[in-house]
Amino acid sequence: MADRPGDQWDRRVANGLAFLRRRLAGDYEVDEFGFDPELTDAVFHPLLRLLYRDWFRTEVSGVEHVPGDGPALVVGNHSGTVALDALILSAALHDKHPARRYLRLLGADLVFRMPVVSEIARKTGGTVACKPDAERLLGGGDLVGVFPEGFKGIGKLYADRYKLQRFGRGGFVSAALRTGTPIVPVAIVGGEEIYPMLADIKPLARLLKLPYFPVTPTFPWLGPLGMVPLPSKWLIEFCPPIPTVHLTDSADDPLVVFNLADQVRETIQQTLHTLLERRPDPFGP
Repeated sequence: MADRPGDQWDRRVANGLAFLRRRLAGDYEVDEFGFDPELTDAVFHPLLRLLYRDWFRTEVSGVEHVPGDGPALVVGNHSGTVALDALILSAALHDKHPARRYLRLLGADLVFRMPVVSEIARKTGGTVACKPDAERLLGGGDLVGVFPEGFKGIGKLYADRYKLQRFGRGGFVSAALRTGTPIVPVAIVGGEEIYPMLADIKPLARLLKLPYFPVTPTFPWLGPLGMVPLPSKWLIEFCPPIPTVHLTDSADDPLVVFNLADQVRETIQQTLHTLLERRPDPFGP
């Protein structure tokens, strides 16, 4: 017999109350980094799902290139003034991957110095972008997500959209080499249009101790409403993995690290060009 509408709501209420009881009683688990899978599944991913599925109309391809088990380093391009691309990527990957894998994001120090933001980052599986933490996660068989452009990527002007910035010193490559972990490049189109940065007020950024202070078509002119992201069309494509197990002895070789980082960067850049051809209208269906 099919459930009546009332039965579905009764079940949802019962599940919600059971969730609250477990949280209040402390009957849940977090790992050594503070990751809380239950809270992520029950609260954060449903909110992000509304964004990536309904607001950004995200299409995901190439998820078969992400391993079903064991470690992998997922390396993506960074953009958008606010780092929504990292959150959208983690939620979309979890939902689309057959194994429902979690992506453990590596974030800048600033993220973990901010009240509330730091707690949310930890609860959703994030940790500081440093080689020791990356190697521990990869050594434990996790999927790790990194955006080597850092603030240079998310803080670039709209005129430089989809032009990859420098990949730092290749620390992510060293972590992959030391653990023999495959690197999965991922290209994300759509983030550049959510908050198009027209200018950066550097004196104000220095005063507020921020990497940049953006001026967009809606911020700061509309106040809090200026923080609503524009509904751009998103495309996410995972590229074939790049193996590193044969290079584990070269983790400290600058030439090997540089060449591999450049290969990853070029793969992402070329994939971005292909995705942009598939999406001629940034705000299309």
